Amino acid sequence: MYETISRLIPRDPDYPARCGELETLTRVLNGTLYDVLPYHFHDERSAAGEYIPLRQRRPSVRYPLSRIVVEDSVSLLFSEGHFPSIDCPDHATREAIALIVRDTHLNLIMTDAAIRGSIGSVAILMRVLNGRVFFEVMDTRYLTPIWNPAEPDKLLRIVERYKVTGTQLTTDGFDITEPGVTYWFQRIWDTTSETWYLPTPVGSEDLVQIDQSRTVRHELGFVPIVWIKNLPGPNTSGDPNDGACTFRAAIETQIEIDYQLSQAGRGLKYSSDPTLLLKEPLGGDADIIKGAGNALIVGEHGDARLLEIGGTAAAAVIEYVRTLREFALESVHGNRANPDRMTAPQSGKALQLMNQGLLWLADNLRITYGEAALLSVVKMIVQAARSYKLRTKDANLGPMDPAAPLSLKWPEWYPSTAADRQLDASTLVTLVNAGLISRVTALKTVTELYGVESITGELHEISHDQIAENEVHGA
Repeated sequence: MYETISRLIPRDPDYPARCGELETLTRVLNGTLYDVLPYHFHDERSAAGEYIPLRQRRPSVRYPLSRIVVEDSVSLLFSEGHFPSIDCPDHATREAIALIVRDTHLNLIMTDAAIRGSIGSVAILMRVLNGRVFFEVMDTRYLTPIWNPAEPDKLLRIVERYKVTGTQLTTDGFDITEPGVTYWFQRIWDTTSETWYLPTPVGSEDLVQIDQSRTVRHELGFVPIVWIKNLPGPNTSGDPNDGACTFRAAIETQIEIDYQLSQAGRGLKYSSDPTLLLKEPLGGDADIIKGAGNALIVGEHGDARLLEIGGTAAAAVIEYVRTLREFALESVHGNRANPDRMTAPQSGKALQLMNQGLLWLADNLRITYGEAALLSVVKMIVQAARSYKLRTKDANLGPMDPAAPLSLKWPEWYPSTAADRQLDASTLVTLVNAGLISRVTALKTVTELYGVESITGELHEISHDQIAENEVHGA
């Protein structure tokens, strides 16, 4: 059914083949896949009286399974309690990065990127305006990356090119003489500038001219865009610049669930208003009004009954849908835990074991959107500090060390209970007393858990408290 619907979605031959596939996956993610079907689910006959097949009807019930899996996995990546801290041995660099992360709401940017990138790929654009850093998440359907042959992981430039109506360009402030014409819009980012081009009517590609008024020279020395491939594995677009789609394996099952639930709802409606069957000969007046308050009298050899749909059919559909949901979530490593079966509070370790499939997916996404994407974004900030004097909304920032190594510190998957924290504390005390780890290392282990912002400051406070306690006991 997915292939049947996909063939109905218009595809422009002027775009690469990957654009059509990414467009279809975006529709699945956003819940607009069925918009191309011409009829509502309750439309059984066309205007000409012809029967309308189910494949041409839009389901009346839509279960966003793909969206649920994506949002559940991303919540374990960049939600408020799961966003990693950026660690750096250089204190000034670490503090400046932390301020920029808060000022740019980088956790929100990364969350948006991980959701939109679940179709296969996404890009994050960085701009420096008046010393402040801003980020923008960009769909990759109309982006083409050009990589350095000598360094295949380094961008030389990225080309953005898509069609737009003249009316839309006029709304966006362009001086368009023919609003009814379709134009090509184009931008190119390279290591020195963001080059805009004047919109060109489709079919006149040889007349491309640079838009000097909108072109900006950033002189950063690198392309200010991070290209993110979603997951390792085969992709559906056939393009090496895209990764595997997070939810592709569940799409067909999701469509089956939508149609089954729609059919079940249709059956329940018919049960609420059953069809009346009359068997001749009738007795009395033949004018009949259906309803429990109206008695129907038939002749000696006549008969009348209501054609109802049994409740067992609806129950069978619901059970079938539950089974389909289990299979779909298993195929994409979604969360199959049932909160109704949890009779007591669970420890963090128990929750990890319960949601092992979802954690496997989130763990892979940590590599893509964390170690690869987020660190690349932070490195762009540090490199931009060499060309611009950066600041936040409230304060100016000091210099950053571009040579300082950067790393991510991820929090635990699930909050630990008091018993978990007690075991961790006992373990750390034992290791410190045995001389196997230092107090600094032990403190680093619990910084996120107890909200310790500065390890040096915390050690100073601990020493101060110990001195004060010794003075009290000495007195």
